[in-house]
Amino acid sequence: MSFPHAAWLSDDHALFAKTARRFVEAEITAHLEAHRKAGIVPREVWAKAADAGILGATIPEAYGGAGCPDSFDLITMYEQGRGGDSGWGFAIQTIVSHYIQAYATEAQKERWLPKLASGEHVAAIAMSEPGTGSDLQNVQTFAARDGDFYRLTGAKTFITNGQTADLICVVAKTDRSQGAQGTSLLMVETEGLEGFKRGRNLEKLGMKSADTSELFFEDCKVPTHFVLGGKEGQGFFQLMLQLPFERLAIGVLSLGAIDCAIEHTLAYTRERKAFGKPISRFQNSRFKLAEVKTKAEVLRSFLADCIGRQDLGKLDAATASMAKWWGSEIQGEIIDECLQLFGGYGFMMEYPIAHLYADARAQRIYGGTNEIMKELVARSLKL
Repeated sequence: MSFPHAAWLSDDHALFAKTARRFVEAEITAHLEAHRKAGIVPREVWAKAADAGILGATIPEAYGGAGCPDSFDLITMYEQGRGGDSGWGFAIQTIVSHYIQAYATEAQKERWLPKLASGEHVAAIAMSEPGTGSDLQNVQTFAARDGDFYRLTGAKTFITNGQTADLICVVAKTDRSQGAQGTSLLMVETEGLEGFKRGRNLEKLGMKSADTSELFFEDCKVPTHFVLGGKEGQGFFQLMLQLPFERLAIGVLSLGAIDCAIEHTLAYTRERKAFGKPISRFQNSRFKLAEVKTKAEVLRSFLADCIGRQDLGKLDAATASMAKWWGSEIQGEIIDECLQLFGGYGFMMEYPIAHLYADARAQRIYGGTNEIMKELVARSLKL
């Protein structure tokens, strides 16, 4: 179990974790190389995740889900990381469903949540732009009101699930004169949408199986009743209120990848021999493994506390920022130490540790760079 001593842990969590682990092992880990070569996780994986009860775990029962607390989705993210994968865009699907649950009108919930729970729709969230990165107050994508429609024009980049998404939560300006208060979230259905184009499936250092894409909107007609919550100008505040969950999710994915790296490293050091004995018998190897295991357990305890707060609706932005930056920093440190114990083989892509190393680097960038996370923590100190 990922968080065996957590105060919030129940029998239902333990059973769900077993289901999530079986699913990840059968549908993700067993096909990692094929997914990396294709640059995308096949569409049928989403339907299988729905059949396993994973996609709709935290979506209310009234909309086709199981109505569980957020901790269930976070368990799935941990199991994905532990399975050696960072490409399947489950976290993004979950984040979009959380936006809809928190802010959507009843008609919007009825329209989109059942399709997200069933895997009929894959979701994406389009924030970053070529010229502004993650500076959400200065997005250039614009939605001009035209009767019962918006005319949406702009470009987005680094969009997870970009090649597969049927439903995209687009951050756009609906009033350029109002700054942050002129930002809205438009829910865009891509099927048959004129003027919508998917750009390149971007070539990345790591996360090879993730379809990370450019998206282009050229005078796309989006119904006005697709603005999230039914009211313009709420987008920036909606984003800010949901970011703690996104940042906690990154920390949890980090822990999963850490546990995966340690597991592979323990197996390798027990089997690999140097100077007539397993390298796990050398003091340096033993000390390094003791260090990384201790760091992992300290992170696990902190994240378990954060998850408990999230389930109670009490996870604040500063604490979530700590979880994101600390988790991703420790992930980088631990995987680097583990790779070193593999020697030259750690640099070979045929070994999982090499992929874990490459995949880890983005964790310190997306969801807000770690420098921004530190700034948010500092602000909470009222310096």
